[in-house]
Amino acid sequence: MRHVEIYDTTLRDGSQGEGVNFSLHDKLLIAERLDSLGFDYIEGGYPLSNEKDAEFFQRVAERPLEHARVCAFGMTRRRGMKAEDDPGMKALIASRAPVVTIVGKTSDFHVREVLSVSLEENLAMIGDTIRCLCAAGREVIYDAEHFFDGSKLNDAYAMQTIKTAVAAGAKMVVLCDTNGGSMPEYVAARTREVVAALDAPVGIHCHNDCDLATANSLAAVDAGASQVQGTINGVGERCGNADLIAVIANLALKKQGYRVLNGGDAEHRGVAHLTELSRFVYETANLNLRINQPFVGQSAFAHKGGMHVHAINKATSSYEHIDPSAVGNERRILVSELSGRSNIIALTTKYDVQHDRALMDKILEQVVELENRGYQFEAAQGSFDLLVQRAAGRFAPHFERLAYHVNVETDRQGELTTEATVKLRIGDVLRHEVAEGDGPVNALDAALRKALTDLFPNLGSMQLVDYKVRVINSNEGTAAGVRVVIESRDQHDAWGTIGVSTNIIEASWAALVDSFEYKLHKDETAPGRA
Repeated sequence: MRHVEIYDTTLRDGSQGEGVNFSLHDKLLIAERLDSLGFDYIEGGYPLSNEKDAEFFQRVAERPLEHARVCAFGMTRRRGMKAEDDPGMKALIASRAPVVTIVGKTSDFHVREVLSVSLEENLAMIGDTIRCLCAAGREVIYDAEHFFDGSKLNDAYAMQTIKTAVAAGAKMVVLCDTNGGSMPEYVAARTREVVAALDAPVGIHCHNDCDLATANSLAAVDAGASQVQGTINGVGERCGNADLIAVIANLALKKQGYRVLNGGDAEHRGVAHLTELSRFVYETANLNLRINQPFVGQSAFAHKGGMHVHAINKATSSYEHIDPSAVGNERRILVSELSGRSNIIALTTKYDVQHDRALMDKILEQVVELENRGYQFEAAQGSFDLLVQRAAGRFAPHFERLAYHVNVETDRQGELTTEATVKLRIGDVLRHEVAEGDGPVNALDAALRKALTDLFPNLGSMQLVDYKVRVINSNEGTAAGVRVVIESRDQHDAWGTIGVSTNIIEASWAALVDSFEYKLHKDETAPGRA
């Protein structure tokens, strides 16, 4: 078993992606999470670039990580300057990071046209920088920028740059596909040649501009690379970096002969938490989850076609390449107009009605009819459960709407006021309540709670956490129908509900009512959790 080091650069290279921004607190939390899962290296940033990155290294030094080694990122010394006098070198040494990753020019084109120095001066800059950092007691990793492109232009010079880095004391040379345009077969061939020629370990750093960053990283490992650099969820500049989630999962679960994440128990603990890690980074960075992301996406093990679900019910391996739990994910059975009876059976097991063939057909018929009107139940499990209850004759509404009214107005200063009034019948009780809110949905939610919470106090633990609107038939313009999906949660569960109407307020009301009803019904079936 060959150990492959996992080097995470989410906090530096990943933060260069469009829409990605981490606070200092975010960076510290992510670093601690990566460390707990057995990552080998965590690149924290470029200490000369901003105060936040400089502070990150000082804070990490005060509470050292248990396993991962923290890396500071920097560039070779400036031309015409001694390395020890260079502000970048001073900042890297002052960072107290035990490892420094230096990026240097490998392509003669970039040396001449971008860096604007001679080929000889570039070699001197590489060597001087690494010797300076090694003399300061730092472990140095050398990132050979544009290695694969530079190798095509002038392979002799590309090799000279990385040999210079090793001679100066670099512990490892990392081959970078900086433009993300290389093919796996070329990456494998060049990596194999470098591993054979170099008296130092070799790593790989790929960008994803051809959607091949994961494939290129795996090809390099098969060719002898012993470290993979990348980011969680593949975030990064342009099309992103190699997604370490996919790299780790493939090395640990699909390929043979490799150990990752510190090996042993840490490997299994880390791999089993990849889904949690992926979503933690998405949430911390305030990014939307990529639902079809391999291994960890919400749709990675979701089954919608009736034929697929029928097969999954018999043998999960028929349409799943691994057990979802191996990466901390879960199987999802979706229901839609494409579904067959197998989908309905799989989703109604908890109600013990799956043997009622007539009921299964009735539910499927209703799903098809509702989806023709614009409903979608993939993200609305709460509404689907209520549909099943209604079809089975088990649904008794907790309240009846008599009327509601929403008023939105502004005063002369432009201040906006939103007010909602609801009139409900709850058994023999009539409730008429009014509430203000930040918007129509918030106001309706507040008015509903005023009317219901004293009779159903468990509603106090329910929160609305997301609200989404989608136009169904956009060709109708402002008369188009809309689909509203609301996500709610309490201390135990999260659920989605849906409403569809040509009126956005009515669609929102339907989704709100389903959310309240689902909460009340589920608590009645589990009274200890009310």
